[in-house]
Amino acid sequence: MPLRIGVHGATGRMGRLVCEEIAATQGVEIAWASGRALPYFELAGDDADVVIDFSTPEGFARLLAHATCPVVSGTTGMTPPSRPSVPLLHAPNFSLGVAVLRRLVFQAREALPDYDLELVELHHNQKRDAPSGTALRLLEALGPVRNGHDGLRVAGEVGVHAVRGGDIVGEHTVYLCGPGERLELGHVATHRGLFAAGAVRAARWIVGKPAGLYGIEDVLTPPAIPGSGCTSVR
Repeated sequence: MPLRIGVHGATGRMGRLVCEEIAATQGVEIAWASGRALPYFELAGDDADVVIDFSTPEGFARLLAHATCPVVSGTTGMTPPSRPSVPLLHAPNFSLGVAVLRRLVFQAREALPDYDLELVELHHNQKRDAPSGTALRLLEALGPVRNGHDGLRVAGEVGVHAVRGGDIVGEHTVYLCGPGERLELGHVATHRGLFAAGAVRAARWIVGKPAGLYGIEDVLTPPAIPGSGCTSVR
């Protein structure tokens, strides 16, 4: 039988792409789709195997309070609970390329601990959060973030710079700057459909997992990286 996926926030930009991805993917189908005019808790029963959520922090909180099956969420602007009652995979970015980039950034930082680390991220002019959740996730556990204060750089701090303009899907470049050289690690997204494909892949992966908090890195092989912050129950 196909995997039945509930789509929470189906009327938003990403929600619509998720519905399109499910329709184009073998082995999965839409169990239900809800938006602002039709809240999840007024529509959904126990007929979904997993829920994909691209809504709002408030919508996500309501969903998780009622959820009885695994949840995959890309909602940003909030911190997911560390010990959810259901399997929860939360990621600010569902690109597997970004997940690999984070792994590379961690390895580069371990190899070059004395290099200055900066990140520049670019997004469209309607993005609400700055810096992006992806930027913060990339640099998580790598050093304190420098947020625009004047003065000399403090050893070990990380600078994050947000650019907003036009219809840029998403670009992230990490710079490690040392004496006489600069290492650049980057990722460019050219179509939002890749995030929907990653979310559907994550939904297939999380079914059958025990309750706990997971990240997109867990979907990779091998799964997590040291210091990833994953609190999944093994």
